[in-house]
Amino acid sequence: MKRPLSPSQYKAFAELAKQIEGINEAVYQAFDRDPLEPIIGLGPADAPLAFFGRDPGREEVRYGEPFIGGGGQLVRRGLYRHLHGADMPDFEASRCVGEGFFWINTVPYKPLGNRAWSMAVKRRFHPLMRQLLIDNWQGRNIVTLGREAFLWFGLDQPREVRQQLEAFWQREDRFTAYFDLELTTGTGSGRAFRLHPLPHPSPRNLTWYKRFPELLQIRLQQLLG
Repeated sequence: MKRPLSPSQYKAFAELAKQIEGINEAVYQAFDRDPLEPIIGLGPADAPLAFFGRDPGREEVRYGEPFIGGGGQLVRRGLYRHLHGADMPDFEASRCVGEGFFWINTVPYKPLGNRAWSMAVKRRFHPLMRQLLIDNWQGRNIVTLGREAFLWFGLDQPREVRQQLEAFWQREDRFTAYFDLELTTGTGSGRAFRLHPLPHPSPRNLTWYKRFPELLQIRLQQLLG
């Protein structure tokens, strides 16, 4: 079940959202949604797996849930098939199947157009998103979706780690191998995580879109058995 942010977390996100430009306010208005409301799925603290993406889209704003649009449905269909051995029957089943997992993005607001948030905006939100992973979730294994999501983990890391992440992304086996690193909060507490990258599940990603379901099933078999 979706875990709400604490009042202090909500306030921190809303205050930061007021300070940036580029939130697609027209889409929020179309669905009568507050553009300062962060779209973060969270999930059980003991969820066995986290999914880490780029940013919410139109359908995510509509439902107030991350990973619920086209790309997210591809992930959820794969999850359903792995867990139940059958095709996902309907949209409500896609919402239910995600309740046991932790969902998070680089920035929890929809940007204008279909562009990724700038590096400057991602840096602004990085401490808050990083703290959610460290403090709100007890797990270790993170499936990252796309290059932007994977390289986000290099923010505020030593140059050597950033170079290692870049080099890893160039490897031919990057979608079956994993990358270990540590994240720390502003107060110095930290934990080790293991990144399991996959391509971005978008139809525009012509190189990998057709192979995504197969690659996802391999990952889920590795991580969930």
